[in-house]
Amino acid sequence: MFLLEVVDQTVKKLKTQTANVLTMMNLSLGGFAIIFTMHGNLRLSLLLIFIAALADRFDGMVARKFNIESDLGKQLDSMSDIISFGVAPALLIYQGILSEFGGPGSFFTIFFIACGAFRLARFNITESNGYFTGLPITAAGCLVTLSFLAIPYAPPQIFLFIVMILSFLMVSPFKLRKV
Repeated sequence: MFLLEVVDQTVKKLKTQTANVLTMMNLSLGGFAIIFTMHGNLRLSLLLIFIAALADRFDGMVARKFNIESDLGKQLDSMSDIISFGVAPALLIYQGILSEFGGPGSFFTIFFIACGAFRLARFNITESNGYFTGLPITAAGCLVTLSFLAIPYAPPQIFLFIVMILSFLMVSPFKLRKV
């Protein structure tokens, strides 16, 4: 009897932390992407950001499946998302092309991060109603990261435009159905 109770409690504790472990994996991958970007390994950074997106996708699914959604998990997810889909993609595209623009490149890099932080803060204080307000930072970060692959093929100015548009879309009031 006692052993069965211990095993049952251990399984419950593991279940309650599964989503948070995936969220921390998201954050860690974003952190490593930043480090690899700083060391010039931009392609590995790109890969890590996309793997972070998978971890981000699964942490919410796991939390809902195990019915372990919490305010802590929501806040932790936002902190991870600003690293993995705000800072990491912004630095990747900055190192890849925006640094060539000097001040404007720096401005739009920081502007993207700031809009992402605002978007996450707004999300955390609103009720979930089946819709996102503005473009989710995960989508914006993945699109910036994906645009990195077009650097050899597109005019450099297009990347300023992409970052600017995605920044505004994150803070815009349009509604987008949750999938």
